Parts: sequence; C-alpha cells; structure tokens
Amino acid sequence: MLESLQNAVVAGLLRVPSPVLSMATWPGVIVDGGTLDAQTHLLLRLMVLARIPLMHELDPHEARKLFSATAPSLGPAPRLTRVENRHIPGPSNEIPVRVYAPPDARGGLPVTVYYHGGGWVVGDLDTHDSPLRKLAHDAQTLVVSVDYRRAPEHKFPAAVVDATAAYRWVRTHAAELGGDPTRVAVAGDSAGGNLAATVSQITHKADEPAPDFQLLIYPVTDLSAESRSYELFAEGYFLERATMRWFANLYLEDEQAARDPRASPLLANDVSGLPPAFIATAGFDPLRDEGEAYAARLRRADVAVELRRYPSLIHGFVAMAGGIDEAAVAFEDLAAALRAGLAR
Repeated sequence: MLESLQNAVVAGLLRVPSPVLSMATWPGVIVDGGTLDAQTHLLLRLMVLARIPLMHELDPHEARKLFSATAPSLGPAPRLTRVENRHIPGPSNEIPVRVYAPPDARGGLPVTVYYHGGGWVVGDLDTHDSPLRKLAHDAQTLVVSVDYRRAPEHKFPAAVVDATAAYRWVRTHAAELGGDPTRVAVAGDSAGGNLAATVSQITHKADEPAPDFQLLIYPVTDLSAESRSYELFAEGYFLERATMRWFANLYLEDEQAARDPRASPLLANDVSGLPPAFIATAGFDPLRDEGEAYAARLRRADVAVELRRYPSLIHGFVAMAGGIDEAAVAFEDLAAALRAGLAR
C-alpha cells in the first residue's frame, strides 16, 4: 500500500483538475493566517486512508523500514556524471558517504556536504538519493551525502561527531573528489539541517575553515523547548509533536543534553561570524518557529541570512517535489540559493 501511494503521487495523482481537487479537499485548512496547499491536503488525506502508521507508534527498526518504504522519487533521475559510494575515516568508525557529480563535471566544482533528515533515528543514503541527485544536477555542485550514526544505538553527540568529521574530510579532500576546497557548503533537512548548523558553529569556533554557505531546510534548532508552532501543528500535518518528542528521547541521554548548543544551535552563546545562510521553513510545520528564530538570531549577529517561509507547505516538502507543485517551486528555490551561495 505504501509503495502504491508513493507511485501514485509520482504519477501525478495529486495533479488533478482544480475543480476536482477543490472538491476532494473541501473544506480548506487555514491555520495562523496560512492556507494549506490543496495538493498537500489531498496527500495528507490519502495517507490517512492508507493507514500509514506514525513513526512514534513504532520501534526504531520498524520506523526505519517505514521511512525507507516511503522514500521519495522525484521522477526520472537526472543525468549525472557519476554517483559513487565511499567510506571515509571518522574518529571511531568509517563513515559511509555517497558522492553525486553533476552533468559534465570537471575539476573545481563547488562541493556541498549534505546531512539527511529523519530525527537522527531514521533515514540513510538511499532515502535521500532521489532529491540529492536532483540537487546536484540543479545546483551544479558536487554533493557528498553523509550516513552519520543514528540513535538510539548511537546517542548524541555521535551524529555531530560524524557530521563534523565528514565535513573536515571533504574540505581536505575536495580536489580528490573533483571539487574546489575553497567553496564548500553544508546543507541538510530537518535533523540534517540541525547538523549543518552545528557543524558551522563548531568549525567557526575552532578557528578552522568553516563552511562557505549553509542551506538549512526546516531545521531543528532547539530541542530544549517547544515553540508556538508545536501547538498549532501538533497533529495532522505529517510531522507531529509526539514524533518529535520520540526522536528527541531516542537521540538525547537527558534534558541537560537538549541545552547543549551542539543539539540546539539556537542556544549558542555567540553566532557572530557564521557563514551566510539560506533558511527554509514550512508554514504548517511544528519546527517553523524555531527555524525562523534561528534566522532572526543570525541577523541580529550581522550574519547574512535569507529566510524563506513556504506558507502552504508541510514539513518534508523536499521529498514531495515530484508530486506537489508548490514543493517543486520550493525545491527550485533551494537549488538556486545553493548555487548562488557557492558562486565565486
């Protein structure tokens, strides 16, 4: 049933004529001044009809199988020069990575180190394969996808340690990959956006080459508190408050860890001097407010940041760009921002 739903979405089930879409999603949903995208609304209804369980109702292994079964395809894979699986050294383990080279790749391309989402519990190189092929193609950047260690087998800060080690390795070995070591970005969605922000802070604080750009897609920035958007979108919009609590409990040892800036980058003492950032949030997302709070924090510290809220979309919209028109537009924006952020 899960694969059938996914295939139907990719095949264009959500792109029905407007009158039919309006009837299928009547009445519309308006929350906090925003109107839920009609295609997204239909997708949420289809997920209910398909009886797809919520991840916090499963154990981590079952949740990983569910997440893999619903991994997105954004349509026909774009042509790339190469896709290569590698293992790179980490402090205590080898870290699997997947390298995507855009069409007609030659030496000296910008490089993007990407951290997948999934609450530090689910997600891997395969679940984000389709979006990252498209990102490499559209942004004209080498993409290095990092398969960091996941909870609960590996609690915080294991994911941060791997994420930082992978960035440092890529920075040192960019030329070996066909990239430019002077143009290296970090990017990630959700928990991956959290890791990208954290790596930027850690490397800047250590007075070593920090990323040249950050692309933070609906990032987790504060695990120590729940913002107003947690109340507004607690249930029914794909990512639920209970699921975020489940992720946090599996990832962190205790409440004190939630106040560590490596887990909650919004709580860092000083964010001045960090790399320029593009931060994307979704209007119907429990994480909306904390992502926007992080953008405001960067601005107050005179960090160049562009905040883009996609008011009609839900958390995870990058994975929906193959079937939801507004998500496809948002994906184009993300790729354009990354390409511009890494331009000379």
